[in-house]
Amino acid sequence: MSLAHTHVEEAAALLTAGVDVGSSAVKTAVVSWRGEEPQVLALRSDRIRRRDLHKVIEDGYHAALEEARVAPGDIAYLASTGEGELVEFRRGHFYGMTTHARGAQFLIREARAVLDVGALHARAMTIDGRSRVLSYRMTSQCASGSGQFLENVARYLGIALEDVGPLSCRAANPQAVSSICAVLAETDVINMVSRGIATADILKGIHLSMAGRYVKLLRSLGAAGVVAVTGGLAADVGLVEAMRQQVRAEGAEMQVFTHPHSIYAGALGAALWGGYRHRVLERRAEACE
Repeated sequence: MSLAHTHVEEAAALLTAGVDVGSSAVKTAVVSWRGEEPQVLALRSDRIRRRDLHKVIEDGYHAALEEARVAPGDIAYLASTGEGELVEFRRGHFYGMTTHARGAQFLIREARAVLDVGALHARAMTIDGRSRVLSYRMTSQCASGSGQFLENVARYLGIALEDVGPLSCRAANPQAVSSICAVLAETDVINMVSRGIATADILKGIHLSMAGRYVKLLRSLGAAGVVAVTGGLAADVGLVEAMRQQVRAEGAEMQVFTHPHSIYAGALGAALWGGYRHRVLERRAEACE
């Protein structure tokens, strides 16, 4: 799948967009349709930090349209997901599990389970060949399995979040941390730093702890086959590798995959379901004429 940027060629195509408002970032996707085959025109992620959220949403959306070389009036259907009520110019809204399931299967066709790891929680779901969610479970309120926890640890260790995964992959002697509570896990990290434990070994231990929780969550659903990782931590190569190691250690019948665009799965899914809904509404309107 590649991003296309030819406005003239796409002029006659159906254009849809999706905006995924998360806890730490807003993702936007613009999709073009010719027949049943969608093509991604633009993908964008904007960190919220302490900025005005409505402005982040609007600016990110218009920047994505500019990247796709289309105008706001060209978009036939704009769908939101996540905290979508904040997207005041949306036409429709889809629940997060629905959009992540659709986006994950668009990126990884063989996926029959999805693990969405966000800033505040993780959720696992099984899906069928049409991206329908069959069952799901979420992690508890404890933050020890979340992106925010990992970001806090990275900040304490003085490393950039994007360096966490590559560093973890270089670990020689991973150190176990608590998988029960974020406070206990952070205490473990502080103690390891004071003992001079290598940063890579600390991060690998954290990843293995998180991976253990995620694999347990997936197995509780009876997930099997290809598992697609989505959400903000889908780009963490260390976490994905830790999940693969955990799957092998437990003998689970799963294969864990991610995709370069997995962090945009929610926005992609919203744009894709938006295209489907738009066509349904068009057919209904034609039937009433």
